[in-house]
Amino acid sequence: MKLPVLCLVVFMPAWFAAASAQAAAVAPNDIEQLLDAIARIESHCDPNAVGDGGRALGAYQIHRAYWEDGTTLLGVDWPHRDAADPKKARRVVKAYLLHYGKGRSLLDMARIHNGGPHGHKKEATLCYARKILADGDLPSSAHAQPSSNLLIQWSQVGLHPTDTERPTTYHLRE
Repeated sequence: MKLPVLCLVVFMPAWFAAASAQAAAVAPNDIEQLLDAIARIESHCDPNAVGDGGRALGAYQIHRAYWEDGTTLLGVDWPHRDAADPKKARRVVKAYLLHYGKGRSLLDMARIHNGGPHGHKKEATLCYARKILADGDLPSSAHAQPSSNLLIQWSQVGLHPTDTERPTTYHLRE
């Protein structure tokens, strides 16, 4: 009986600390603002948008595999055509990004939206990251002078804080 209690005493605080760190990685309002930026970049927020030869649907331009993955994460069985429903699409994208982007920055989450579960590692998603940064409506908590380790993130997308015409520099949480 002492071993289970010892495990709870030793491991539960570490688990709670890890869970809190994950939860603190992206604030709820931050993810909502990121979702807004993604919809603007993908379709100008048009829920009827169709792209990639009919394969990408809705404001977030969701492909079937992404949709199926996201609906599975939500535990719902919605057909891909429902990607044109703004509320359902937003729920699916949010679930997908919170799952695959767990503990990642908002910029990484945007790249995951564009390039799949490992999109944050793909060079092909850097252009998309530039578009998200250029959108200029990142969460207010993401606005700050970048530290030296964050300049690496800027350079990964081919930008430097002085390259933008906006007076505010962008900082994405580490």
